[in-house]
Amino acid sequence: MTRNDLKENASSTVNAVIGPPAVAMSDLLLNASLFSWDDVLEGRNTSPVPSWDLEPVPVPVILNPWAVLLCVTGTLMSCENAVVIALISYTPTLRAPMFVLIGSLAFADLLAGLSLILNFIVTYIIDSGFVTLLSAGLLITAFSASVLNILAITVDRYLSLYNALSYHTESTVTFTYVTLVLLWVVSTLLGSLPVLGWNCLEDESTCSICRPVNKSNAAALAVSFLLIFALILQLYLQICKIAFRHAQQIAVQRQFMTASHSSSTTKGVSTLTTILGTFAFCWIPLAMYSLVADTRSPVIYTYATALPAICHSIINPMIYAFRNPEILRSLRIACCGCMPYRFTMRPRTPSDV
Repeated sequence: MTRNDLKENASSTVNAVIGPPAVAMSDLLLNASLFSWDDVLEGRNTSPVPSWDLEPVPVPVILNPWAVLLCVTGTLMSCENAVVIALISYTPTLRAPMFVLIGSLAFADLLAGLSLILNFIVTYIIDSGFVTLLSAGLLITAFSASVLNILAITVDRYLSLYNALSYHTESTVTFTYVTLVLLWVVSTLLGSLPVLGWNCLEDESTCSICRPVNKSNAAALAVSFLLIFALILQLYLQICKIAFRHAQQIAVQRQFMTASHSSSTTKGVSTLTTILGTFAFCWIPLAMYSLVADTRSPVIYTYATALPAICHSIINPMIYAFRNPEILRSLRIACCGCMPYRFTMRPRTPSDV
């Protein structure tokens, strides 16, 4: 019996049992079943491939060049500040309050570098909302501590000139450690705000240029930074006045100002200009941009203003650590194991303004 005869007999049987309304559907089912049976008899494999046998198509990961640059910057930042921390930790002579503050600044910048590396890992490897908030909080803590440590160093330099006679007492050491505890507590509280709910993960429209920080938090941080910068500027102006007053007193006592005093005053002014100019150039653009921009602003502007602020943590060791003769001497000892005699006999000063 041929295939057509089988189809005719089956169709007549179905019509007799279920009636004419199901003729069209039965013909489709019979055609499909007979076609599959013929395929089996002829040795053709028409069974569908199970879904678990299909290999998933890999989704290509597109790396953002800015994110890679920030990760590389964080690595360089971590290595540089780790060297400063090692020098201060393993040199017994670097125990003065000034060096403790420089070590705290280096630790904050080291934490900032590690936070940038963690942020890169979170962005491209770990996709978790809590880890994202934790990474953002760590960044806020690190950079807040960095700025507050710079303020503390400025206060220490002001006190070393204003109260030069009582600077080396135990009260100065106690004041330094209390200041460090307070600034790290404040920085930790600021960094915990995104984890405690001050974020924009539930409402993307409230995000600032630095997701997941919302607009109100970003504005508050920017205003706080501008106030801190104004305070640092005021303190350095007072330091300049004190330095010029001391130079004038020395000139009156000796009836003239020697070349050494003149060069020392000029060096102090240039140092203050470098510190303030670098600080303003790196941080003020990001602070001002975060006040006026939102998520609709071009991303390139965010990276262009954030990168100088991040690079300030690379410049800090060059300004506050490696320009200090004591730390520079320790670095030379660690690198070559030798120490010139003129460095051993150099008198220590409370502050290099």
